[in-house]
Amino acid sequence: MTADDHQQRLARARLAYLAEPGDSLLGALLRGHEPAAVLAAITAGQLPASARPLVRHPGTVTRALHRWAARATGLPTERDLDDWLRQGIRLVCPEDPEWPPQLGDLGDGSPRALWVRGPADLRFACLRSVSVVGSRAATPYGTHVATELGAALGERGCAVVSGGAYGIDGCVHRGAVATPSPTVAVLACGVDRPYPLGHSQLFDVIAAQGALVSEWPPGQHPTRHGFLVRNRVIAALTRGTVVVEAGLRSGALSTARHARDLCRPLMAVPGPVTSAASAGCHEIMREWAAVCVTGAADVLDHISPAGEHVAERRRGPARPHDTLDQPAARVLDAIPARGGATPVAIAAAAGVDLDTAIRCLGALAASGFAARGERGWHVRHRPP
Repeated sequence: MTADDHQQRLARARLAYLAEPGDSLLGALLRGHEPAAVLAAITAGQLPASARPLVRHPGTVTRALHRWAARATGLPTERDLDDWLRQGIRLVCPEDPEWPPQLGDLGDGSPRALWVRGPADLRFACLRSVSVVGSRAATPYGTHVATELGAALGERGCAVVSGGAYGIDGCVHRGAVATPSPTVAVLACGVDRPYPLGHSQLFDVIAAQGALVSEWPPGQHPTRHGFLVRNRVIAALTRGTVVVEAGLRSGALSTARHARDLCRPLMAVPGPVTSAASAGCHEIMREWAAVCVTGAADVLDHISPAGEHVAERRRGPARPHDTLDQPAARVLDAIPARGGATPVAIAAAAGVDLDTAIRCLGALAASGFAARGERGWHVRHRPP
């Protein structure tokens, strides 16, 4: 890595301290200029002349420069980056091989850089991944479905991405860590102090075999608005989004909205029609054309290339009668359960001619469905 590359990485790390994630103005500046040049312009208090055509409202730029300059104290140094790296926290930039290119679909709102803690290669893990989100106030039904879905997707080699929160997020992570596939938790705070604290052990397990990811630099605490900003990254990283359980005002619907706007497959798990916890799922199925899914097979069938994962057609338990053709089934229904009947009576009751009735009776006898007794034909109560 050249000295210039080091400077560009350091500039991206510092810009993460100056501007909030998702700042489209900073994204527009980075689209046309190197990070070090943008950082120098912010420090000088004015944009370079070549950047002015990118900005339509100069007043907005002036306010942004003042806002960014107010945070210009205490910016990280190269030594800080080295210290974080020794702690297992690496900075992943758009120029790096590990950077997931699908984040570019966010346009000027795409992340400037990502801090990652954990051994999983972020780009490789997200090549075949699904985001699974839902309510914090999950019901027993929702927690069961989320845990089973996380485990089933992981067993099938699909990485699971979620937000690490209480409720559905935590359950799907717990299901996924029990499998060989990595799970990725996208946080709204620094990866060195993940939130919520009650999931500290879960985050340690994820960091040991998957990845903790954040746009916020180490040391940053979460904010209420940060969770909504974070959701766009969860949706953009993966090939599709599943909402397991969500109320009408659930934050999980924010992730679903981003998936819809990015034209990624959007799926929802149905719940009881009387459950307020599933009202959001039913809403996005009705209003946003989210696909109803009930398990990992449905999810993989929806996000995979045509023919790669075709969900098996689900049927009820097989019964011996399923093998009968229509005339034989009608003749069998016409045979009395008790007593007996003649072939003429059976043919009349079944609505078939006598020859068909005799042929079907012979086949039913050979298959063990019917037998001929002293009082005529009768049903065998224990067919093979």
